[in-house]
Amino acid sequence: MAITENNTWNTALYDKKHDFVFKYGEYLVQLLTPKEGERILDVGCGTGYLTNLIAASGAMVTGMDNSIDMIAKARSEYPHLPFRLASVTDFKFEEPFDALFSNAVLHWVTEKEQAIQSMYNNLKPGGRLVLEMGGKGNVQMIINALKKALVNHGYRSNAAREIWYFPSLSEYTGLLEKQGFRVTYAAHYNRETELKDTQHGIKDWVQMFGGAFLEGVEAAAKDNILEEVEETLRQTQFRNQKWYADYKRLRVVAIKEN
Repeated sequence: MAITENNTWNTALYDKKHDFVFKYGEYLVQLLTPKEGERILDVGCGTGYLTNLIAASGAMVTGMDNSIDMIAKARSEYPHLPFRLASVTDFKFEEPFDALFSNAVLHWVTEKEQAIQSMYNNLKPGGRLVLEMGGKGNVQMIINALKKALVNHGYRSNAAREIWYFPSLSEYTGLLEKQGFRVTYAAHYNRETELKDTQHGIKDWVQMFGGAFLEGVEAAAKDNILEEVEETLRQTQFRNQKWYADYKRLRVVAIKEN
């Protein structure tokens, strides 16, 4: 899972409490159908779990992420696999790939045209791109509650920040087609996601993934804001003693024809 350049990750917490990010990606690997001997790039590989899963097929897979912390953890966990520190908006390998795979990454990339061009340039003719990302309306209830709480506590400029790119199906497939991809499959679907921490699931989620909204917020105010977000969402997102995030996902398969 790649991120914006200035973010840092608590990789242990990511693997322990937020492993749903890559666990759900197992289904995307099935859609990729990696084959023995194929050269595959895992774009935004995070801690390497799915990179290793793809490699089990016999494919020659490389993991790539722009987070130093993630790459370090991946190299430690899977020393038999190659990992590269690079940004999806500007990367180049000497030899193009048979397939590019990307799970829960591209919604962090606001420079979407540059990312699509880089991915296109690093694919062989006939190569495929298999991706999943946050789609239009993803975690909208969480975002709305967080922005409202920030404004209520005097952090209006924080509330105005836009850190994710959650496109509609037609918007993103249109960008892919403009670059030269042929989209062969696309779906936008609800995937409400159970959070592991039954006490503070929403607070943990915001701090792990929405930390950019809280930069510069005083510690006491941060606690109050997170408390307000949790209480706002309790009626809709807390059921049977479990917290749920209102995920909406975009899943696409596209082919580089030329």
